Amino acid sequence: MSSTVTIRLPRGLKEKMRRHPRPWSEELRTYIEQRIRALELVEALDEIEPRAKKRTVPDSTPLIREDRKR
Repeated sequence: MSSTVTIRLPRGLKEKMRRHPRPWSEELRTYIEQRIRALELVEALDEIEPRAKKRTVPDSTPLIREDRKR
């Protein structure tokens, strides 16, 4: 199922679009999809970042020394 979205453009921009015939609806749809994907990634990173900061990596020095002794 799809929905229709209407936007208001300045007359000058509409004239420029007419001078450059392209599948504008397809290009706008693609742009919106990419923008939504980028916003979702930012949301995911904002959600993950606080949890990642809580994680600590143990010091590996003792493990490396133990391996070297063998």
